[in-house]
Amino acid sequence: MTDAGAAAGARTAALPLAVAADLIHLETVAGRVAVYHASPQHPVAGLPPLLLVHSVNAAASVAEVAPLFEFERQRRTVIAIDLPGYGHSDRSDRLYTPRLMTDAVLAAAEWLAEHAGSEQVDALGLSLSAEFVVRAQRERPERFRRLALVSPTGFSRAKRRHGPPGSTLMVPWLLRLLQRPGWGERIFRNLTRPGVIRYFLKRTFGAPSVDEALWAYAVATTRQPGARHAPLHFVSAALFSGDINTLFEAVDCPVWVSMASRGDFTDYQGRTTLADHANWQFHLVEGGALPYFEDLSAFMARLDSFWLADA
Repeated sequence: MTDAGAAAGARTAALPLAVAADLIHLETVAGRVAVYHASPQHPVAGLPPLLLVHSVNAAASVAEVAPLFEFERQRRTVIAIDLPGYGHSDRSDRLYTPRLMTDAVLAAAEWLAEHAGSEQVDALGLSLSAEFVVRAQRERPERFRRLALVSPTGFSRAKRRHGPPGSTLMVPWLLRLLQRPGWGERIFRNLTRPGVIRYFLKRTFGAPSVDEALWAYAVATTRQPGARHAPLHFVSAALFSGDINTLFEAVDCPVWVSMASRGDFTDYQGRTTLADHANWQFHLVEGGALPYFEDLSAFMARLDSFWLADA
């Protein structure tokens, strides 16, 4: 099917499941939040339940963490959250901020811990969602055992973000422009044309080819009602935390970071600010920003040395 043909078919189709698992909805302070859930018949002793959090962009979804979900469900209880404004979660027209996203992550972590009968959970955040996962850990440190951050934001050589607590990088005039009737819709449509989605995925993978199932789901999820609201806040920088480096420096649990070797997300020069924090581990992982799509076994072999360190 051509890119254009896939787009036309996706406009009227209901959004399918991103992974083959039970989908439940949580009523939270962040609105109605969807989570995919699976539990193994024979869990590995010592591994707590795991929360997976997809990235934030124009076409984000749980499909971005699908390989990790499928791997982990064989050995421990795992959930993958649709962040507010994405997937099967509430996509209403409202203010999308790190506070809203963090509230959703916290609600999912609380539900997971209660459901699995565990005091602690592990969490993995992808790209910008790493900021929400870290904020959640600082607000509920007793709930999180270990964090894995894949291609996280906040470590570029640009100026460190030590702004006021809870501040964001939002550009107010830009958000107002994007919310003007007709403007936001037009911009979102252009950003989510199938060919444009493929272009940005190529930059994410740092390669001429991309995962076709991921691309198809990205196209489908952007054709759902309300799909533009969260992405337009992302474009205005409203979802970037102004205080994230302060939070990074305060994290007191073990943290594992995967740094891409190619593509648009390879600048981690800012990690030097954590050079004296023994709980942080940075690893250059061969591949783009989603390395587990390219070589899942190699990626998990490296990550497992972290997950299983005290299992």
